[in-house]
Amino acid sequence: MSKRPPSLVAAALVVALEGLVALGLGGYGLLETLRGAAGDLTAGLAAGAFGLLVGTGLLWVAWGGLLKVERWGRAPGVLTQILLIPVAVTLIQSQQALPGGTLLVMAVVGLAALLAPPTTRALVGED
Repeated sequence: MSKRPPSLVAAALVVALEGLVALGLGGYGLLETLRGAAGDLTAGLAAGAFGLLVGTGLLWVAWGGLLKVERWGRAPGVLTQILLIPVAVTLIQSQQALPGGTLLVMAVVGLAALLAPPTTRALVGED
């Protein structure tokens, strides 16, 4: 099936936005590390590189998997949303209500869009 239901487009947009945020944070972390702001050079470089890697991977899942209606894109998308929920809750509990709440809403919306029946039909088929 080549037609993308709105729920699949929404899921791809959420995953892409998460990927862009990860890319931005990874790039910022690398720049700050190279500026000398990190206490540990190796840890700063590793964290920044990890952010860039995760961001790139999420963008690949969004565009190369979900928007192209490829079945494989669903699993990493769902896993990402599940992993982001405890991160969001931890942020909220750490007095970071705005970023934590935003992340929680995005994760729940992304998960709901990825598991919606129209998305399932598009990615898995009618069987």
